[in-house]
Amino acid sequence: MDEQALLGLNPNADSDFRQRALAYFEQLKISPDAWQVCAEALAQRTYRYSELTTVQQQLIRETLISWLQAQMLNPQPEKTFIRNKAAQVFALLFVTEYLTKWPKFFFDILSVVDLNPRGVDLYLRILMAIDSELVDRDVVHTSEEARRNTLIKDTMREQCIPNLVESWYQILQNYQYTNSEVTCQCLEVVGAYVSWIDLSLIANDRFINMLLGHMSIEVLREEACDCLFEIVNKGMDPVDKMKLVESLCQVLQTAGFFSIDQEEDVDFLARFSKLVNGMGQSLIVSWTKLIKNGDIKNAQEALQAIETKVALMLQLLIHEDDDISSNIIGFCYDYLHILKQGEDEAMFVEYRKQLKLLLDRLAQVSPELLLASVRRVFSSTLQNWQTTRFMEVEVAIRLLYMLAEALPVSHGAHFSGDVSKASALQDMMRTLVTSGVSSYQHTSVTLEFFETVVRYEKFFTVEPQHIPCVLMAFLDHRGLRHSSAKVRSRTAYLFSRFVKSLNKQMNPFIEDILNRIQDLLELSPPENGYQSLLSSDDQLFIYETAGVLIVNSEYPAERKQSLMRNLLTPLMEKFKILLEKLMLAQDEERQASLADCLNHAVGFASRTSKAFSNKQTVKQCGCSEVYLDCLQTFLPALSCPLQKDILRSGVRTFLHRMIICLEEEVLPFIPSASEHMLKDCEAKDLQEFIPLINQITAKFKIQVSPFLQQMFMPLLHAIFEVLLRPAEENDQSAALEKQMLRRSYFAFLQTVTGSGMSEVIANQGAENVERVLVTVIQGAVEYPDPIAQKTCFIILSKLVELWGGKDGPVGFADFVYKHIVPACFLAPLKQTFDLADAQTVLALSECAVTLKTIHLKRGPECVQYLQQEYLPSLQVAPEIIQEFCQALQQPDAKVFKNYLKVFFQRAKP
Repeated sequence: MDEQALLGLNPNADSDFRQRALAYFEQLKISPDAWQVCAEALAQRTYRYSELTTVQQQLIRETLISWLQAQMLNPQPEKTFIRNKAAQVFALLFVTEYLTKWPKFFFDILSVVDLNPRGVDLYLRILMAIDSELVDRDVVHTSEEARRNTLIKDTMREQCIPNLVESWYQILQNYQYTNSEVTCQCLEVVGAYVSWIDLSLIANDRFINMLLGHMSIEVLREEACDCLFEIVNKGMDPVDKMKLVESLCQVLQTAGFFSIDQEEDVDFLARFSKLVNGMGQSLIVSWTKLIKNGDIKNAQEALQAIETKVALMLQLLIHEDDDISSNIIGFCYDYLHILKQGEDEAMFVEYRKQLKLLLDRLAQVSPELLLASVRRVFSSTLQNWQTTRFMEVEVAIRLLYMLAEALPVSHGAHFSGDVSKASALQDMMRTLVTSGVSSYQHTSVTLEFFETVVRYEKFFTVEPQHIPCVLMAFLDHRGLRHSSAKVRSRTAYLFSRFVKSLNKQMNPFIEDILNRIQDLLELSPPENGYQSLLSSDDQLFIYETAGVLIVNSEYPAERKQSLMRNLLTPLMEKFKILLEKLMLAQDEERQASLADCLNHAVGFASRTSKAFSNKQTVKQCGCSEVYLDCLQTFLPALSCPLQKDILRSGVRTFLHRMIICLEEEVLPFIPSASEHMLKDCEAKDLQEFIPLINQITAKFKIQVSPFLQQMFMPLLHAIFEVLLRPAEENDQSAALEKQMLRRSYFAFLQTVTGSGMSEVIANQGAENVERVLVTVIQGAVEYPDPIAQKTCFIILSKLVELWGGKDGPVGFADFVYKHIVPACFLAPLKQTFDLADAQTVLALSECAVTLKTIHLKRGPECVQYLQQEYLPSLQVAPEIIQEFCQALQQPDAKVFKNYLKVFFQRAKP
């Protein structure tokens, strides 16, 4: 026998020896002299199977099946090598006879083995041996054998593969918790066959869910990982592949498999790394195919899917175990190849984010080295930026940007303190703003330029001579007028930040800036067909910037007022015209677009007021009058019967701002505005209206008492009407809206009572007062909402404090004993009152305050009532009653709060 060939049988042999061994034994199989070498026990001659008679061949088949049946009954299983050799014999017989004499091969075997564990073990070994004969690429087949194998696979797909797949499912289901060895064998079979059978038989909910379940079972998860890898590696339609990978990733991430720092089993991590590698490479193959097919939408989705795996890939790549890191290298190389192509910038953006990890590590080891390295890369790149690829320019600026996080300072003071660091950063910033790189024709570079300029805004207080050129970059085709909407949008925000942070240095440029941004402030009505450079969200930043420039300028008040009027008058004029058009509009789509435009006008005016911190600053600028004009212009929108939701929302927000900026000057407008906003209300309208009333109540208190008394019951009627509307039993959305409205209602009552305005409630007439108090009791007891319950107890303790004394309203003392005291016990005794929940504990704390307040106001009478009437009615033992009353009378409220929790924990079953 060939000694060199035998060396190839060693598991550690290199690939050349293994190939030689395989070739030798394939040759041996077909050699007529093989019997002499393999088995001296076969005396004179060996017969090739094809030379045997039909009867002899049938006898061999029957003998094999008999041997298989015997294995079910043997007290001990055969040794592993015999089972493997038997499986090989079955496989050789299968490839010889399946297409001609033994088409029921699998059915015969399955009928023998059923779900017997020994039989299943042999069945699975036979399947692996057959796969090896048909598919193993290490075995060299003749063209005739290759054709035969293809025909066998095609026939199997037609005749028996679905049955085999069903048998695998039954085996997995039957043995997954009881026989890990058989389960792992079966997973190996599935992984082997999935490469050449219909994937939909395996890549379906029942199989995938079971495999994902196996990922959480320690003895199965490595094999399950390999099986999933084979499924992911199967060739298929790129969109279907992307969906399959993403659904797997979602489940794996939710189950915590992406938190690899918490995983100690390196063997499993090596398999998991291989799976992630497979998923990443599959996504890249899908992306490549989609790009080639011109399917840009799905290609973009594939890119996003790849990006979300990069952080995980890097974690596995830097793992200290070589097997784990080497298994992910394929994904890394493919990913880098995409980056080098430069065809997709989104991938590059994701790649560049990973730099932060490296910079932060280097900063911890040697900040001086980091600063010197970044300075060298930055300077050399920006010297030749015109002839350098965008990625290199962008990364150079990005490195400067990230230094701020890698070498942090307080309040952005990068240009003071450490002289060498400040000097290096100053040099780089000077290079950045004078090099002309802001004109680079690539969005990534442009954005990085503006991001960095804003991050290091304090540079411009040290070298203010550079402000004009940076302002021009913001205002021209490089920034707010860039051809890319993405750049324009981001620049609008960054420009606002830049101006606000340098407002003291802006004075010489204010009028010029306001003139240059004039066209960007235009309201774009739907009918003029003009596509504005900025979206309405971006315009908000420009209006805010304009307001900041005017308010923070060194101009006299008259000039500020004039500039603010110039800014807001066009909005008011457009608003009046558009409101008239909306009233006449018939088409619902046109109504919606007009209402949007009106809402934007109100939003822009509101945003300009952010430059003011309070009424004082508005008055100092002489701007009160122009904002009152805006208020008078916008309020008629509340009476518009069309598109009520959006119009009310905008005006409501403006009123919130004006209460801060104009204070009591707003009050004359509130009654009329409130009346309109309470008409035809939905739960959401009321929810948003109540905070406005709360703001007015808390701010103006007694000044708005007459108004509150007048609108108190109309507001409550509107709330009760919505709360009492019937809703579908399973309508979660309606139930949630009602819960939120109920909370808003109680928050309103809390604001009224907490602002010293209890007379607003008291003056509503006895019947209405009682109705309101009953709703508070219901809120405290009946609804399992601890947030609302807490508010209700706060209201009750405040009312007891105000009205619970001897001179309180007639009948209130009775109400305390009939309703408030019982509420303090009935609420915590409910099963839904969960004392393990933090919000519920806060509600109980307020319940304790209520009882303490009752005791404070009513004294011994309260203790006597609890001792002699109420607690006995609850069947509380006398010694517990005594204990309770003693705790209540403790001067330290905290003692009673702690006692009350224990009291109810004991009282509950």
